[in-house]
Amino acid sequence: MDKHADQQPSTPPFPSPSVSGAYAHGQLARAFVTSLTHADPDTRRRAEDRVRGWREVLAGMTSGALRVGSRTPVDGLPAWVTPEVLHGGFATGSARAGGPLLAYETEAARRAGVPAERAALFAHHLTEPGLAALWELIDSGRYEVVVPEEAALLTVAWLVRAGETEAALELVGTLRPFADRLRFLPRPVDRPAPEAGAVHRRTVGQARAELAARRPKEAVEAQREALAVWLPFADELLSHWLEFTGSEGLVPPGARPAPGWSARGRTLLERYEALAGEHRLTRRHRDPKGNEGILRGALEELVAGRALDARRAGLVRVAVAGMVRKRGLPGSARHTALRAGQAAQAALPAHHALAAVVAERFAGLPQEAGVADVDALTGPVTAAEGRRTGLPEGAGVPPAVRRVAESARSAPLGVLVADGAVPSAEAMAALVPQLVAAERAAFYRDPGLRELMAANYRAFRNRRSLLLLDLARQVGPEELPWVRAVARHADGGDAARRSAGAAARTLARTAVEHFPGTLPPNPLVRELGALLRVSGLDAPLVEELAADIFMGRFSPKFLASAGIAAELLGGGSLYERYYGIDYAAVRALAREGAGRRAAGEGAALAGFALLCRERAGEEAGYGSVAANGMVIEQAQILTTHNLATLVGRVGVAPGDGWAEAAVRSYGTVHRLTERAGHALYPLRSVKDAAYAWRQMVFYLSLCDERERAAVLDRLAAGAARRPVVAARLAPALLGLRHVAGGGTFDAAGTARAGRALRLTGWAVSGHWLRPAPWK
Repeated sequence: MDKHADQQPSTPPFPSPSVSGAYAHGQLARAFVTSLTHADPDTRRRAEDRVRGWREVLAGMTSGALRVGSRTPVDGLPAWVTPEVLHGGFATGSARAGGPLLAYETEAARRAGVPAERAALFAHHLTEPGLAALWELIDSGRYEVVVPEEAALLTVAWLVRAGETEAALELVGTLRPFADRLRFLPRPVDRPAPEAGAVHRRTVGQARAELAARRPKEAVEAQREALAVWLPFADELLSHWLEFTGSEGLVPPGARPAPGWSARGRTLLERYEALAGEHRLTRRHRDPKGNEGILRGALEELVAGRALDARRAGLVRVAVAGMVRKRGLPGSARHTALRAGQAAQAALPAHHALAAVVAERFAGLPQEAGVADVDALTGPVTAAEGRRTGLPEGAGVPPAVRRVAESARSAPLGVLVADGAVPSAEAMAALVPQLVAAERAAFYRDPGLRELMAANYRAFRNRRSLLLLDLARQVGPEELPWVRAVARHADGGDAARRSAGAAARTLARTAVEHFPGTLPPNPLVRELGALLRVSGLDAPLVEELAADIFMGRFSPKFLASAGIAAELLGGGSLYERYYGIDYAAVRALAREGAGRRAAGEGAALAGFALLCRERAGEEAGYGSVAANGMVIEQAQILTTHNLATLVGRVGVAPGDGWAEAAVRSYGTVHRLTERAGHALYPLRSVKDAAYAWRQMVFYLSLCDERERAAVLDRLAAGAARRPVVAARLAPALLGLRHVAGGGTFDAAGTARAGRALRLTGWAVSGHWLRPAPWK
């Protein structure tokens, strides 16, 4: 399934393989194997949880208790209940707010003097003491909402205090049937939630746990053992033999060593046995065919009083001469310098030990938030820490440990992205809900309610998407009963709408500036859409659809988005000419869909789907994954996959200009093409390279003629420096220059006698960018 792609297959008679039990059986088998064979115990435990989940999925599908593809997949649970969802969008039948009581619920029951049952806790918090406790949490902000249901009782309490008794009673009536199964109580924490504006990839507690879990790496420790133990011993062994043979390693026939030499040799062998019993990470020293093994075996013969035969004497000569030739005589300047460097390397502190020091520094910080100054926590080992841990004072924290610590850094999103702390658009998308929560909550004027709704939104965005049928949409936060109960208090006015619009522009500009060649991932598209909806901007955004479950239908926002692209790029733009689009016809189709909301919209959407199939060259109806991907890609081409909407309706423009965005997109194309040449399964990289290419063509279309010509020259010069990848991309570059110069492609997407090719990502019968031999 395409990463982040929306899961919207159609209904039978064309069943998707993802809706069948075969997919669930396959996932169960994979999880079962991992639970048995993986070396990491935490990974095995998570796999065991997945095994349980997939068994519940299969049991529910068999019994009919689960309705795969429905917005309410679990029998007896309404859509607003957060389901437990596995990979692929399959609900297990359990609710994330269900299960056994958590420790904080048990403690709350103890303090309240009620049975440790959810129904009793629910009833207690509708009493005067219970409401008072909830009001105290609202005022202090010292609570956490992990799943949205945990915000429900706080909302009841807020409504009661605001005099909204009727709304509070209605909400209680909605929640009460589930009070014995679901937790509606928030989690108390030591500190209030951090202020809006700063984000972090991980909390201090999460980063600390990862640092504390670092364990020695066997390969590194084996190398350390070899450098610190076995190389010095090998030098002693060689020096001992040099006393007997000289630097040439010659052992005269029948020669016997002096008694003192044999006694020292016996001591050396005894020490070897002691070292071998203590240091077991590396076994190379045990190889009887290696130089050290040869010298040790010959020494055992002489110490035992047996003379060396001609064969063994010859092996000793080869071993001694080889060791001297490779590193020099022990004690020589060359040998001493080499061993000094290796000893310094062996003395470097282990990463896991330094990670433990940083984890200890993190222990004194608030665990539920990020940290503003990571540098203060990743400095060299102090004298006190050295005395406590045995690490050398002044030892620096290695980059691998620093990266984990920096993942908890709290700063404005733009700062984190610019500093490289957010490495991808997907990582950025994971942070955006923290900002969007604050912007959406700004519409609530009451401070306590504002923070409560922000916490609810952050928790809601951890809800995994369901597998849905017939273009059904995912449950939105506005559908939660406690959000509906306070909806009329979301009246922030024009200032809040302007702020949401500005935040959307900032997020979109950050994505375009820093990840110009990356398709905006669906989580980021959804968050941008949430901001745009509350801002009042008419800017429909579309998600990436999954090719393996696509059934040839598009929702109205695809056609609306294509209409916006036609407004921006119609009239002969480079983008329109490169992809052979008749944007005048697309504009007319979009107007037809927007004009009459019933039959007209349906006909226009059918026309848009037909246009995508015709452009893909595929017959109507259910096809292969590759054929579906070709149709979806044509929809992405027609809509520019949100770029035209972000530019034309939201007002996004990168600070360094469209030409620089085009050049950076080509860098992504180049990198992905090179990756495809080394990948076992290269088609994913080929597809992503074509998507990055499309974004580059879009940016070039917004450049003036002079800028565009300069960019094309830069691309040609850059390609010349990497001839292998350049040769593979040459047909695409030639095709781009051909169209930029006024030429066109034929119906097959070729020009100049087939030497120039249009680059798209999906193909049914093989892709010309795919490396040979095909894998």
